[in-house]
Amino acid sequence: MRAVADLLDILDLEPLEQNLFRGRSPKDRWQRVYGGQVIGQALVAATRTVPPERRPHSLHGYFLLGGDPKVPIIYEVDRIRDGRSFTTRRVVAIQHGRPIFSMSASYHVEEPGFSHQAEMPAVPMPEALPGEGALKASVMPRMPDPVRAYFERERPIELRPVELARYGSREPGPARFHVWIRATSALPDDPAIHQAVLAYASDMTLLDTSLAPHGRTVFESTIQPASLDHALWFHRPFRADEWLLYAQDSPSASGGCGFSRGLIFTRDGTLVASVAQEGMIREKRVAPEPEA
Repeated sequence: MRAVADLLDILDLEPLEQNLFRGRSPKDRWQRVYGGQVIGQALVAATRTVPPERRPHSLHGYFLLGGDPKVPIIYEVDRIRDGRSFTTRRVVAIQHGRPIFSMSASYHVEEPGFSHQAEMPAVPMPEALPGEGALKASVMPRMPDPVRAYFERERPIELRPVELARYGSREPGPARFHVWIRATSALPDDPAIHQAVLAYASDMTLLDTSLAPHGRTVFESTIQPASLDHALWFHRPFRADEWLLYAQDSPSASGGCGFSRGLIFTRDGTLVASVAQEGMIREKRVAPEPEA
């Protein structure tokens, strides 16, 4: 599908010089660059400087400024360390001469060792859930215009929420959310591409989970959301073009910020990645009407 081809094109950074890359944003009506795009592109930039036998096992990033989708993003990679087992990279994303995102990523040579994992939650399989049409019908009436435009067009990541009913109600619910995700068409076999696509998708819906106990969503025009930081750990191999369960919860929200965590499983219950994020979830202040 065209949306996946566009995503792969966006993740295919242009090399400018050693350790220096240029990325672009899709041509849409968003006022800011989607955070998952910057995470995915920064991971690609770092990976381009690491031997292919070493795979990323963790990344930790901070969103510093909102990205401008009308101009390219420059990614500068600092080769912090190349050890016998681990490699460390630092990436800074720059626009208009200022950093908008910073990230550290660690790479590891595959090796045997102890193994255990959390159990996958018992939720319906994606085939038993409503598809994209039901999602659009349920959520779109409550969306601001830019977000509605995003859902109306073809997208590279398909979402099948388990708790879809929360988008049609303001009733407070549990601080958890489950959604099946996958690329909407087949991806190349290179594991680095699947990791970059999952990094892109991992910023979707996670912050929204911190609003579930309050009966609110980031789609409301009265909510001002923004990702502040993002951490992602890769545990085991996976394919991002096959269904993955993104099991999310939010242990805390306070001071205008929400904290959310996520575990990502293949459909057979294998834990392949973990995510943590804090973001701003302010309620927009409405100016009082002047007295007559």
